[in-house]
Amino acid sequence: MDNTWALLSSAMRAGDAPKALTRGTVRRVARFARPHWKRLLAFLVLTVISAVLAVTTPVLAGKVVDAIVGKHELNVVIWLSVVIAVLAILDAGLGLAERWQSARIGEGIILDLRVAVFEHVQKLPIAFFTRTRTGALVSRLNNDVIGAQRTFTATLSGLVTNVIQLVLSLIVMMSLSWQVTLVALVLLPIFVLPARRLGRRMAGLQREAAQLNAGMTTQMTERFSAPGATLVKLFGRPRREVADFSLRAGRVRDIGVRTAMLTRWFMTSLTLVSALAQALVYGLGGYLALTGKLEPGTVVALALLLTRLYTPLTALANVRVDVMTALVSFERVFEVLDLEPMIKEPAEPKKLPEGGVSVEFSDVRFGYPAADKFSLASLEDVATLDSRGGDEVLHGLSFRAEAGQMVALVGSSGAGKSTIASLLPRLYDVDAGSVRLSDVDVKDLSFASLRETVGVVTQDGHLFHDTIRSNLSYARPAVTDDEIWAALEKARLGDLVHSLPDGLDTTVGERGYRLSGGERQRLTIARLLIAQPKVVVLDEATAHLDSESEAAVGEALTGALEGRTSLVIAHRLSTVRAADLILVVENGDIVERGTHEELLAREGRYAELYHTQFSEEPAAA
Repeated sequence: MDNTWALLSSAMRAGDAPKALTRGTVRRVARFARPHWKRLLAFLVLTVISAVLAVTTPVLAGKVVDAIVGKHELNVVIWLSVVIAVLAILDAGLGLAERWQSARIGEGIILDLRVAVFEHVQKLPIAFFTRTRTGALVSRLNNDVIGAQRTFTATLSGLVTNVIQLVLSLIVMMSLSWQVTLVALVLLPIFVLPARRLGRRMAGLQREAAQLNAGMTTQMTERFSAPGATLVKLFGRPRREVADFSLRAGRVRDIGVRTAMLTRWFMTSLTLVSALAQALVYGLGGYLALTGKLEPGTVVALALLLTRLYTPLTALANVRVDVMTALVSFERVFEVLDLEPMIKEPAEPKKLPEGGVSVEFSDVRFGYPAADKFSLASLEDVATLDSRGGDEVLHGLSFRAEAGQMVALVGSSGAGKSTIASLLPRLYDVDAGSVRLSDVDVKDLSFASLRETVGVVTQDGHLFHDTIRSNLSYARPAVTDDEIWAALEKARLGDLVHSLPDGLDTTVGERGYRLSGGERQRLTIARLLIAQPKVVVLDEATAHLDSESEAAVGEALTGALEGRTSLVIAHRLSTVRAADLILVVENGDIVERGTHEELLAREGRYAELYHTQFSEEPAAA
């Protein structure tokens, strides 16, 4: 049965085989396998011994028949039976040892690949994550890594076992009777050719089923998330949603039934062809035995060896497919590993001077890179990557915030404010000019130093599906509970967390949706306070909050910004009146700069924004 499923799998892969691999793939695969070479060697030795035993047993069975027919001494029959039993026990033990080595090798390679991909993905720019489908990337860490592991377990062991079994079986069968061997091979094409055609049909069905399952998974993932479920309840049509899902699920059901029947046809045809081949062996072998040209035991041995011949021949007919299909998973993993990190850590990082930290942008120019510089079409689910990009969006910006000062960025949506904020923590690197902390270019700082120095609060206030304690300690793992409570008090969340049944061990839910928007935002501020950065970036931290939540978050921010250099992006101009310097940004340029009073007195763009906003807010109220 195992051999039958192996042949069916091989035939299915034949219908979906890759045509070619890029150069160097095998060499890179070998590098991943090198740490496991001792286990691989032991695995191959066990596989060879197991293949030899598989051919030896039928020969001994034939000897037993000859001993019985020839009426030899009872001891001969008993000893041959004992040897066969010992070989069976040895083969069972070898099978367990082989599986142990196979599992150790396979799981070890899975571990190495997953860690390598996960570590590498952490180094990729934020632009990569804004374009990549998360599910496709996760698939590389799961399905493709497991497919790559198959190269060293199923494919490698199958290739070695089948080659040895085939060679030994042919040698032994030809030595016993070349006539019977040739007759046994006559029916092989009758099975192999239809099997490959059947494999193509089943591969097509499997591809369609995979696409349908992916569609159902996407639908469930989007509709079952908190934002998606809210959207469906507000604007969706439940009956249409169910109908769409039922259509896909029904097609998957139909494919499952059809695949089951094709599988049964495959197994039935394999059994039938093997039975017909054995009938030919028994017929011709029986004739030769009756005419005295063969021993009866030889006929039995040939019939038993026939099963050791058909399975390897059929499998080896698709060996290129098996190897190529397994290796293509490696290539898909290598695609991710070959993506070049755009933000690189300096080989010899500099240290920041002690004390407060100033922020300076000096003639900064920047344009978002094209997708083909950092992404993969297969991860975006597009035919070709978008080559647009590189257009300059910041045009020679310069400003400075001294240690402890607040600089506010205001302006129209899309003016470039968030882009400026993203350059300080090196989510992107400038194309020209420099961003400096205490006169040290951020490109010359280690990632650890930059994380410790710059803290960011974004407008979405993202939290992990974990406890309050875990989300807060993410900023500083060594933080104590007393420090966590102190940060929660400053963030105006102490009373709320104390009132929760599990306190700090309360799970906040996916993206923190078990908390209100204001509570989530204050929790991210508490996380910032625990990190204790010297520079704070606030990117529209109160943009989506109601007035009451905004007031609470504003109080929390007052404590968070105290004594720290801050870069604040604000849509509501009332929150930046106290800024030491306000920069009005339009179309990637600073068009005005000054304090709140100075800018109002100029009656320029800032005054226009200010009066427009405050004339609209009473009307909206």
